Amino acid sequence: MARISPLAVAGAALIGGLWLAERARPLRRQTHDRGTRQVRNIAMGAGAMLVVTAIEMPLLTRLAKGNVVARRGLVQMLPLPLPPAVKIVLGVAAMDYAYYWWHIATHKVPFLWRLHRIHHIDPDMDMTTALRFHAADMVVSLPFRIAQVVISGADPRILMAHRRFFDASVLFHHSNLRLPGRLDDRLSLVLTTPKMHGVHHSKVPEEMNSNWTSGISLWDRLHRTLRRKPQDAIDIGVADAASLADLPIANSLTAPFRQMPAALPPGSISLR
Repeated sequence: MARISPLAVAGAALIGGLWLAERARPLRRQTHDRGTRQVRNIAMGAGAMLVVTAIEMPLLTRLAKGNVVARRGLVQMLPLPLPPAVKIVLGVAAMDYAYYWWHIATHKVPFLWRLHRIHHIDPDMDMTTALRFHAADMVVSLPFRIAQVVISGADPRILMAHRRFFDASVLFHHSNLRLPGRLDDRLSLVLTTPKMHGVHHSKVPEEMNSNWTSGISLWDRLHRTLRRKPQDAIDIGVADAASLADLPIANSLTAPFRQMPAALPPGSISLR
């Protein structure tokens, strides 16, 4: 009988706890049918995860092992020997910073936005929104992922630490969880939180073009891209003529390969 990893048990417990918590303490009012949304998001996520599991992680693991052998990349080229825990922290931070710039690219480069738009058209946000990515998006991002691992010098431990940190972070900050008191504001001094990322999912372009970080909030502070806004004043989604029509799975899969829909005029965006 196969042994179940304690990390897998802990991960499942955390996911289940977050799923219950965001229902008990919702941050934003939901505007669409939750069940339909979540089934669609999970189905899209399954396709993306298949690419990550079958292609991305085996390739990146091989590269990470090569970094150690060839002493390749920033972490491997550090002049002083460092404790393993410090190397892991530095490596994860380097990979997280690289993703900050990749996230900006997915909005600014038209071809990349075609794919990333499928994530943003979700008209509500909860932890399943973190899964809503096009499988082709995972394939197209492979060159960036390769450069991220090689330049950072991540070894297999750093790669796995970053993967766990990244996955936990995106589930958390996409969640519809209202943290007690001022915990969200305090936690956002270090990490990306639900309130922070909610602003990034706004239909208003100036708000969507902010809060780019997906892990360590320092990057938005460093580059002055951090923006605050009351959650009840945010209209979640994408302000174009086809965003709601592209929500069904079949339309989501084909949308990046069709003509881009026209943007709605600013006056049509609800400011709640």
